[in-house]
Amino acid sequence: MSQNNLLLELGTEELPPKSLRNLAQSLHDNFTQSLRKANFTFGDSNWYATPRRLALIINSIEDRQPDSQEQIKGPSLKAAYNSDGTPTKAALGWATANKIDLSQAKTLNTDKGSWLYIDVLKQGAKLAELVPNLFEQALKALPIPKLMHWGNSDIEFVRPVHTLTMLYGDDLIPGTVLGLQSNRLVHGHRFLGKSKIEVTSAQTYLSQLKNEGHVIADYNERKSLIVSQLENINRTLNCHADMDDSLIEEVTSIVEYPQIYTASFPDSFLQVPPEALVYTMKGDQKYFPLYDMNGKLMSTFAFISNINPDNAETLIKGNERVIRPRLSDAEFFFKTDRKHKLSDFHQKLESIIYQKDIGTIAQRSEYVSNLASIIAKQIDADINQVNRAAYLYKCDLATTMVSEFPETQGSIGKHYAELDNEDKEVSAAIFESYQPRFAGDEIPHHPVGCALSIADKIITLVSIFGIGLQPKGDKDPYGLRRAANGVIRIILENALEIQLNELLNNAEQILHEKLKDFDCVTKVEEFIHNRLKTYFNDKDIDTQIFLSVLSKKPASLTDFNKRVKAVRNFKLNSASQSLALAYKRINNILAKSGSEQNHSIDPSLFKDTTEHSLYNAMNLLQPQLELCFKTQNYEKGFELMAQLKEPVDVFFDNVLVNDENTKVKNNRLALLKSLRGLLSTTADISVLY
Repeated sequence: MSQNNLLLELGTEELPPKSLRNLAQSLHDNFTQSLRKANFTFGDSNWYATPRRLALIINSIEDRQPDSQEQIKGPSLKAAYNSDGTPTKAALGWATANKIDLSQAKTLNTDKGSWLYIDVLKQGAKLAELVPNLFEQALKALPIPKLMHWGNSDIEFVRPVHTLTMLYGDDLIPGTVLGLQSNRLVHGHRFLGKSKIEVTSAQTYLSQLKNEGHVIADYNERKSLIVSQLENINRTLNCHADMDDSLIEEVTSIVEYPQIYTASFPDSFLQVPPEALVYTMKGDQKYFPLYDMNGKLMSTFAFISNINPDNAETLIKGNERVIRPRLSDAEFFFKTDRKHKLSDFHQKLESIIYQKDIGTIAQRSEYVSNLASIIAKQIDADINQVNRAAYLYKCDLATTMVSEFPETQGSIGKHYAELDNEDKEVSAAIFESYQPRFAGDEIPHHPVGCALSIADKIITLVSIFGIGLQPKGDKDPYGLRRAANGVIRIILENALEIQLNELLNNAEQILHEKLKDFDCVTKVEEFIHNRLKTYFNDKDIDTQIFLSVLSKKPASLTDFNKRVKAVRNFKLNSASQSLALAYKRINNILAKSGSEQNHSIDPSLFKDTTEHSLYNAMNLLQPQLELCFKTQNYEKGFELMAQLKEPVDVFFDNVLVNDENTKVKNNRLALLKSLRGLLSTTADISVLY
């Protein structure tokens, strides 16, 4: 067998840019998995994608499958021979069909009986014979939500297909895929280079596309080129380009030969809240906003073109003409809104339904205000500022700007509040109420923003759970998982001392008349704890550690967090496993004793010195441990608790708890019960091992 490189390319009309990477990666994974199942061996494999093609290159792949031994099963022994030992017609027919003498057959013994069989060397199929079908199956398995067909054909794909190239080294692989016959012609750039290129071999595919067709087929190469060009703009203009990875990905999927340019718009548009301008530039035009070194939006922006004219002036002016009407729309919306104060829009919230069973957005804002006031007292936030922020924080939903640019909600409210000379804490809290908006986003740190953001999320959780609309599967239309994650992060990362269950009960009381499920507090608490487990797992904290603390049901998430960190450190202590196993043993002994009566410890009943040693060690540590628990200094508490390892180990090595003397037995059980209380102060350490 020989080795060579395999090239597969499907030429299409413009593929959906937001799906291009996923389509190419999935095609690669599907096809290489099929090759492995067919027992082909190969070297590196890579996918390539541009707006008008999906391609694969499999390096150093064998030209045929390896030969394999195949077992051909025949009739059972009972069916193969008559009672006198002569072969039956079934046995003779099977032998003839497989071109063997019956004497060549072997016997296969199984639990279900014995059978005739032969081993046959199966010759591996040629790669070229298998590739067309494997490629078509890989294409049909792509994650395409909606297929389309074109012309009179019944063939379907994400976009119409035009060319098919399958090469093994220099050789063309004949075959049909999605109705196309394989040939060497691929499309070059629409406007640069050759429009059609005859590919010589799999090895020259990439260089021919780039040199003859002005197409960079390597997706990651195009992306890196865009990033480097943006970085060059940063150096040249002393600015910061918006390096939004999702935008870079989308632009990479739109162009085949990226070239960056800068253009500008009139400075007068900068009076408009920058979020609206950025939304227009990035969302509508796929432009890259630029910011000066102080973080202020500039009137200059960058854009990536798929062409590279000798004179770029016309191209630049064309993009400037396109962006101005869109920015003019944003300016119009802004000026229309600014005929009123932000607070004037609150009345409109009374007619906007949040959810039919919960009520209007105005009603919901009142619920949030009531809960935020309670939180404010606990975290020393200014109640007047919290109430004002709660009154205003959804008002921008009724503005023209947010109606046209929904993603700017919160940002627009903050800007309008600043223009109305609202308190800075109030203005900031309007935006912070939406944080964190996504995984890894900033969280609010100011007390007013924290109180409002937590209240908003808790009201969302309790109200939606309370009407029976908790998330199912991957469906979460009200963003409850995001809300729970936000509550966890804001409380933990700001170390806020807030009693979770009490907070949920407060929300339940505020929403009482709207709720249908009055067990919703328990369900929400469990939901938050499930998200909390994921939060800790993401920080490489074992589930066992989380469960050990959950068993104690700390009222405060911050207290929960302190215990988790302490247990994690304790688990690294050499004494932890011994004490955890002892704790399990104590639980078993107390459970089997069948007595949960409280017996006081009487040192006069001790029969062994090890009982005195354990008792004295416990008495010495108990007040210190209680102080650690009271002050939430759990790490110090575990350090002290580790000192019990030796007296506990010695006790179990030398003392039989179930003494014949009932008083002695009960005294020892009382000692163990007291010890269990000390060991379980912070967490249930028995689940750690």
